[in-house]
Amino acid sequence: MTISRPEPVARPAVDQPVLPSTRGSDVHPVLRRGSAPPAALELLRHAHRTLVHARGRQDPLERYATAHLAALRATAAVLAVRGRPVRNPRRRQAIRPAWELLSEVAPELAEWAAYFAAGARRRAAAEAGITGAAGERDADDLIRNTALYLRIVERILALHP
Repeated sequence: MTISRPEPVARPAVDQPVLPSTRGSDVHPVLRRGSAPPAALELLRHAHRTLVHARGRQDPLERYATAHLAALRATAAVLAVRGRPVRNPRRRQAIRPAWELLSEVAPELAEWAAYFAAGARRRAAAEAGITGAAGERDADDLIRNTALYLRIVERILALHP
């Protein structure tokens, strides 16, 4: 007695399009991934390089300030993609912090905006070289959280599914 095994069902891979079953249709099976504009991609690359630079610094003040700068560059990438909200086009608005704009154009990042906004004064103090503005633990925490934030931003911008 011979046991026959069922033939495996061919399924399209994740990145392959599902072709329509109608012949002669004017549908072209081309993959289209949503991608961020080149300027946003460059800002994200710069953010990653800045974070690597922060990890390599010895001074906790430099590490803290550089990690915060990496988060700011990632935020700039989000703002480049989502745009700036306009309340009244006739009235010229004052310059607003990136963290405030971030929570408006990307509400899903509002908690991150609050977190990094809270560290902005500390970053300024660290850049000024004020002793005690940021310690080893502060710098390590910010580097770790900035790395997580960068991954989240990449997912939001559909760069990594």
